Amino acid sequence: MELTIKNLTKSFKDKMAVDDVSLTIMPGVWGLLGANGAGKTTLMRMIAGILTPSRGNIYYDGVKIGDLGEAYRDVFGYLPQTFGFYPEFKVIDYLRYMAGLKGLSRKTAERKIDELLEQLSLEEVRGKQVRKLSGGMQRRVGIAQALLNDPEILILDEPTSGLDPGERIRFRRLIAEFARERIVVISTHIVPDVEYIAACNAVMKDGKIIDVGTTEELVKTVEGKVWEAELTTRELAEYEGRVPIVNVRSEKGEKVLLRYLSETGEVPGSRPAAPHLEDLYLWLFSERGGEK
Repeated sequence: MELTIKNLTKSFKDKMAVDDVSLTIMPGVWGLLGANGAGKTTLMRMIAGILTPSRGNIYYDGVKIGDLGEAYRDVFGYLPQTFGFYPEFKVIDYLRYMAGLKGLSRKTAERKIDELLEQLSLEEVRGKQVRKLSGGMQRRVGIAQALLNDPEILILDEPTSGLDPGERIRFRRLIAEFARERIVVISTHIVPDVEYIAACNAVMKDGKIIDVGTTEELVKTVEGKVWEAELTTRELAEYEGRVPIVNVRSEKGEKVLLRYLSETGEVPGSRPAAPHLEDLYLWLFSERGGEK
């Protein structure tokens, strides 16, 4: 099982959204990291067969996805950033409708819907209209429809947008379990969604894939650039805007622990800190990090 992207390019008038991207994706969870506007959604839509590339091709097990046609759609699951539904649809109606579009038999559909409603804690709202649900619950319904056909390839574009921290943890557990012997690509700018479950990450910037690797491999880029320093809240105000801040944690008294990014320890008393994937993300995409 292999999804191969070769020299994929997509331009819109004077904007190059995806620029000569090549990537080979194997089974497991893959993170696609990048800031808004990096080209992630355009790339996802081409993998889903919704957008036609300006140049390049996508292959599944050596065959162009366009040539596979319906056979590709049968093994594919997709959650876009926003998904549409008829306003009057109840959760159960929407999932039955999507199951029909995916070609599931009624018996298989009912079994799979019941299973997903339980896994995603949606049983109590199965009879409610989707439009009346919270944003987080609507997102869970979207995740459910993407999983209905038990796809071999699952593409999730910003899947945890609107989910609370507990829901995000449950989502990560579900996806980690689902990804065994399947390809799962999660496009996100919420780094913790992929940091601990992704077998590999691709970093996208300005339409290009600028790096690929495991979390451990990627964070080497910011080794020696992550610092922590303890200081007062008054002192903290002096450094806001001067250094890219990753996190501020309250300590005892009026002290705070500042985590920041810099080539050198700019704050007196700074000590090096072990880098995380979020540090790399901020280094690459913050105004004063990788843009130096």
